[in-house]
Amino acid sequence: MNFESDNASPVAPEVIEAIARENAGPASGYGADATTERFSRRLTELFEHEVAAFLVPTGTAANALALAHCTPPWGAIYCHAQAHINADECGAPEFFSNGAKLVPVPGEHGKLTPAAVAATLGDIRAADQHRVVPSVLSLTQSTEAGTVYRAAEVAALADLAHRHHLAAHMDGARFANAVAALDCAPADITWRAGIDVLAFGVTKVGAVGAEAILFFDAARAADFVYRRKRAGHLLSRMRFVAAQFEAVLADGLWLRLARHANAMAARLAAGIAAAPGAALLHPTEANEVFA
Repeated sequence: MNFESDNASPVAPEVIEAIARENAGPASGYGADATTERFSRRLTELFEHEVAAFLVPTGTAANALALAHCTPPWGAIYCHAQAHINADECGAPEFFSNGAKLVPVPGEHGKLTPAAVAATLGDIRAADQHRVVPSVLSLTQSTEAGTVYRAAEVAALADLAHRHHLAAHMDGARFANAVAALDCAPADITWRAGIDVLAFGVTKVGAVGAEAILFFDAARAADFVYRRKRAGHLLSRMRFVAAQFEAVLADGLWLRLARHANAMAARLAAGIAAAPGAALLHPTEANEVFA
């Protein structure tokens, strides 16, 4: 058995088959192909909302470019101290934003709370040219600790962000696990709860490398095509990334794989808890949800 990471798992056979089908003949490059066009329509259906969607190959690119588009170089991005953008992306958000500052916020079990965010925001003085300007609040769904934000929790954080004129960003590298754990519609924990931009990943649920940046307000996505190109993430054979999304989303495969992963994690936790002398650290909140 391999407990290293979902990154060590094989690619879903359906994805390999989709890539092979896509390879059967020529198609226009740089996203001007039928598969990429279908992908955009499929996401609009999935999220029950018009979205401006941009494909990239990695989660780090999805997060960094989305955040860079939502903050000026003198901006502040608030995130959990354990957030992937803060701990595991090698300064990519700062690099692509040309210098924006990540401000870590504490929180138990990988989750931000409105109180903790408000306390951190309270340290910022308005119109102070000596300080970075609050620009984005970023939360991870599912979190780095495997916990999940309920829709009401997302809404409370997004509302706080908007009241302080911050954009609400969601790192959804494991978004499928959260949707599966909460048994909700993708819209319920994104735009309906106030999220402005989502980094939606399916690499963790069976793709080779497929991530998408979704803006739920097309006006916010203005000129993003240039940012993606300038960053070197406009792939000439974009259809192969779109084909991966198409395969993973077909017939609910992404949620079936996520439910399986969640179930195996729960099984592992139960086995550890039952072992003599072993103990699990459980959340203090009785209604906590794990993916």
